[in-house]
Amino acid sequence: MTGPRDLLGVLACAALLLQASPSAADAQETVKTVCAACHGADGNSTDPRYPKLAGMDQEYLMRQLKAFASGKRREETMSAIVAGIDPNDFSKLAGYYGKLKPAPGKVNDSRLAAKGKALYEDGNTDSGVPACTGCHQSDGQGNARFPRLAGQHQAYTLKQLNDYKSGRRATDPLMTTVGKRLTADEIKAVAEYVAGL
Repeated sequence: MTGPRDLLGVLACAALLLQASPSAADAQETVKTVCAACHGADGNSTDPRYPKLAGMDQEYLMRQLKAFASGKRREETMSAIVAGIDPNDFSKLAGYYGKLKPAPGKVNDSRLAAKGKALYEDGNTDSGVPACTGCHQSDGQGNARFPRLAGQHQAYTLKQLNDYKSGRRATDPLMTTVGKRLTADEIKAVAEYVAGL
């Protein structure tokens, strides 16, 4: 269910799409006219609802764009936006954002982050939650298969982990399993920790 803020975001993005050429060959122009409103021209979104894309692995970004385009990954705003972008431009957009310098995040609660660090590095053997480092790397840089988490907004990470937990996001079977095993407190702790990586 979406609220008024979500609806305004969709409308604003739709308005930007109407102004943009959906088959623009220039990734920078597409970023400026379509993507920057949510993700920032430098890939470091200032709105915690939207992910930072700067420095994300290009192959990972390509897969996400294709997943939104095919409907495999569903999110109202992104699905509407990706529908207006020529799929031939996906690689250019992924390349553009992948080459940008990521901005650091900020830890708001150091005690919570310390709990998140323990889970990120060691997992929870009692509940079968693996260490996050195994996939996302010890520094949170990610790779072609798993996203960069370092410096990501707490609110965005919270939403994604909760979506995996609820089954709303089911694009990765491993993360669906991990999400279901994480407690609400563990999700908050991990989100706080990765923001400071």
